[in-house]
Amino acid sequence: MDVIVIDTPQLGDRSYLVHDGTTALVIDAQRDIDRVEQAAEAAGVTVTHVAETHIHNDYVTGGLIYARKHGATYLVNAADEVAYDRTPISDGETVQVGELTVKAVATPGHTHHHLSYVVTHGQDEAVFSGGGVLYGSVGRTDLLGHEHTEGLTHDQYASARRLAREATAAAALYPTHGFGSFCSSGPATGASESTLGEQFAANHVYTDADEQHFVRELIANLTAYPSYYVHMGPANSAGPVEADLSVPESLTADELTARLDRGEWVVDLRQRVAYAADHLAGTISFEYGNGGSFTTFLGWIFPYEAQLTLVGSQDDVENAIRDLSRIGIDSPDAAVGEDPRQLAPGATVLSYDRVDWAGLLNDRPAGEPILDVRRTEEFAASHIEGAVNIPLHELVTRMDEVPAGRVWVHCGSGYRAGVASSLLERAGRTPVHVDGSFGDAAGAGLPMAA
Repeated sequence: MDVIVIDTPQLGDRSYLVHDGTTALVIDAQRDIDRVEQAAEAAGVTVTHVAETHIHNDYVTGGLIYARKHGATYLVNAADEVAYDRTPISDGETVQVGELTVKAVATPGHTHHHLSYVVTHGQDEAVFSGGGVLYGSVGRTDLLGHEHTEGLTHDQYASARRLAREATAAAALYPTHGFGSFCSSGPATGASESTLGEQFAANHVYTDADEQHFVRELIANLTAYPSYYVHMGPANSAGPVEADLSVPESLTADELTARLDRGEWVVDLRQRVAYAADHLAGTISFEYGNGGSFTTFLGWIFPYEAQLTLVGSQDDVENAIRDLSRIGIDSPDAAVGEDPRQLAPGATVLSYDRVDWAGLLNDRPAGEPILDVRRTEEFAASHIEGAVNIPLHELVTRMDEVPAGRVWVHCGSGYRAGVASSLLERAGRTPVHVDGSFGDAAGAGLPMAA
């Protein structure tokens, strides 16, 4: 048995192509299925089956799209209510995929109808655990509403033990979430591979012998998750269609200017350093290529009913279109180019100050506010004395809570602070972008509190 990992670091997820050398199964495909197609072609295998571990909440699936396009059998839990034809599969059922034996195991917790798949090929065994048992943690249990959280957390605890009975300790473990995805209930270990037996010794779902304690601790440590998740489940239940990943014809200068004048969502993809120095008034800074920050935080605060316009290089626009399609933001318009004055001659071009921690310490006049746009749990762990905390994903709706005057804005790395600074400026405020790693703040001399 060979397992090919198809990684999506922008969302912290993985998909898998599992094959016996000839015939293959795809598990938890992302919407941009060309990556799966390329992997199958490179391996010289035919995909006959596509399986979902659950109705996903953090991305739009490509499973249905792939199955329809290639005539593969599409395995979805029989208990899930979906609006399309699928091959229903239930707990304990097995499917033969070439020489691979695929067994569905009910592992509720992340969702009510979550399945894991135990795949065997001769002496080889692998567990595809979706949002169940992750590397060092488990999938979060609060995505279906507060009223379900406690019950699902108990289910997650029981499901981990069920999985331990269905597979051996030597089985390789392949989760879908846990590589930065907010679908994880806690920080992952950073491991790139593991076995079920290694999780028995290290994962709190196994090491905590007190189920009530596990449930209390997991729920107590659940944190905010991106608001775009609310769109993913319905999209995946309705049946996604293939995304158009082509770059549209570039907007004219007049049209771009008109959109800025109307206050539309025009996102500048350039590096935050370039943006701070020179940008079109009314644009929002979302530096492309910063790990998972771009997709996650744009999706978190973007109003899905609005039209999105991307501004940047051809490559950045093309890559951003692909990334955004995975969370259901389709068909953005684009103005291709990196010189604000050439993109919209005559439009207002602005800049704002950008400093490091030493600049914040030495140049900030007494009384000017510090705005920390990290998440509340980050702020609670440690923060600069006197800083005001409004998480980035709440800033648009809480703009009236930002203290008066020039605002010095920071986050954990500089990325979110760049976004926040552009939003503040767009709202008529004067930001100073503090661009640095929060881990360096204390060493620079900033007074800290916890």
